[in-house]
Amino acid sequence: MSLFPSEESQRLDAADPLASYRLRFSIPKMPDGTDTLYLCGNSLGLQSKDGIDALHAVVKDWAELGIEGYFTGDNPWVDYGTELRESEARLVGAKPLEVAVMNSLTVNLNLLLLSFYRPTPERHKIIIEDHTFPSDQYAFREQIRFHGFDPETSLVVLKPRPGEDWHRTEDILETIAKEGAETALVMMGGVNYYTGQFFDIATITKAGHDEGCTVGWDLAHAAGNLPLQLHDWNVDFAAWCHYKYLNSGPAAPGGAFVHERFAHATDLPRLAGWWGHNRSTRFQWVDEFEPEPGAVGWQMTNTPVLSTAPLKGSLTMFDELGMPAIRQKSVKLTGYLWELLSRIESGFDIMTPSDPSQRGAQLSLRVHGDNGRVVFDYIKERGVICDWRNPNCIRISPAPLYNSFDDVRRFAEIFDEALRRVG
Repeated sequence: MSLFPSEESQRLDAADPLASYRLRFSIPKMPDGTDTLYLCGNSLGLQSKDGIDALHAVVKDWAELGIEGYFTGDNPWVDYGTELRESEARLVGAKPLEVAVMNSLTVNLNLLLLSFYRPTPERHKIIIEDHTFPSDQYAFREQIRFHGFDPETSLVVLKPRPGEDWHRTEDILETIAKEGAETALVMMGGVNYYTGQFFDIATITKAGHDEGCTVGWDLAHAAGNLPLQLHDWNVDFAAWCHYKYLNSGPAAPGGAFVHERFAHATDLPRLAGWWGHNRSTRFQWVDEFEPEPGAVGWQMTNTPVLSTAPLKGSLTMFDELGMPAIRQKSVKLTGYLWELLSRIESGFDIMTPSDPSQRGAQLSLRVHGDNGRVVFDYIKERGVICDWRNPNCIRISPAPLYNSFDDVRRFAEIFDEALRRVG
């Protein structure tokens, strides 16, 4: 009898209210024309047909209108980023004033750090979590050096307890209380890219504020993955990308959040650009920069319309469904994957928290021994597209908009076969 009977996954797929959304995506194919098992939405989301329709509309306007496309047509480009703010706000639990589609993740992170990391000799530390994504580490270390401090003394890296993979909230709070008097900024990933742990953003933000710290979040692996309430959680600022769970294409523009209490804070230092200038006088060519109220005041250039169009199409689906419905399927889908993997007796362990409230649409699998890469290559040859991270981690991310329950069942079957043969 099979460990992974197809009858159960077929039954789950038949009852899935989101099943039809898979048809609105292009699934990469194997050489024989069959669908791959695409489980890499945490690195690059699949191309949505809605996004391609939006892109074709922009290309058509460009061909037919030229420069007039900025101010005429069905979707004038001058407002292309602005009109997405309502959808972005719903996505991250914010007010439209508080969000902007602009730049890219690390550019936005650096721009916001210039405004919100204001170290002094007394308060100069930044608290981050272990296994922060490398580009974030680069940004933090160089921002510290830019302000004349030393990362060796100003960067505080939270570590899990010995023998554990993820962080306990009480340990994070203890570190904030211990280091708070010397800390300028608490800056963590909403979901840790390596382990898939979803942090308690509200509790950690409050703890940072209680110690007088500014609190920011990198939401690259959280936006479009989990319901967020950035305004109500009182987050100071945040940045994210759209090319993972939001399916906007490689190197697509990023997103930014700045809480409304800073909406009119013209005294905050920032780098200025034309599109961040007050909309009412933007085209009057005035010499002095007057920031547009809200997050858009950090936008330096006009919206790159061609690369933003796929996001516009993808957000249509998020608006149709809402994050609660997407999250409901995600919990079931990832929970089913967990249950399937638990049937495999040995050869690996799961690094991601078992509590569904502490994870999103990702399970990080640590392969035992020295054959982790061999296992990864084996499943890749059989059509599984996922992610490898040294030294022995395979990240699996079933995205609820286009992955099926049978996808994760087939993955578990292939993974078990790989462990038996080469693990």
